[in-house]
Amino acid sequence: MSKSDQSLFSLHEHALQQANETCPICNASLQIKHSKAGSFWGCSQYPTCDYTRPVKEVTKFEEQILPGSECPKCGGSLAVKQGRYGLFIGCSNFPACDHIEHEPEETLDVQCPSCKKGHLREKSSRYGKTFYACDTYPKCKYAINHPPVAQDCKECGFPLLLKRNMAAGEKLQCANKKCGKFQ
Repeated sequence: MSKSDQSLFSLHEHALQQANETCPICNASLQIKHSKAGSFWGCSQYPTCDYTRPVKEVTKFEEQILPGSECPKCGGSLAVKQGRYGLFIGCSNFPACDHIEHEPEETLDVQCPSCKKGHLREKSSRYGKTFYACDTYPKCKYAINHPPVAQDCKECGFPLLLKRNMAAGEKLQCANKKCGKFQ
């Protein structure tokens, strides 16, 4: 048997060993079950036995204190923590202090064409997509998906153009939905 065949056999054997695992509480077989939160191993004797464990073992993230940092609310030190949406920087005195550091948002030198009071700001959605929205939100809910340019449209006079990457190169498009002409 070749070395690759042996490694394949050991992987297959490991998979069979996991599939034939027994419940540590009642010695019944474990099954992969599914829920809206994801897959997990569960006892086949459910509801008599309610043993469960995750399919993928998760390693616990240790909180790391940032040396020389100070919480502006309570004076405690700041730490790198892991939450349900990933890593973030927060106060080490949680739950007594709930301070969280946010990334500074860039304010562009482009006035909001909707309310004419705020400026457009680069933001990031929870899925990581970049968009541009008015900084007076929630009073003004104006938002666009492409980088803004403070120029008037030659066709309709709308005070905002969008920078679009097209197959032929970078072009400017009117941000007015009724116009939408390329410059």
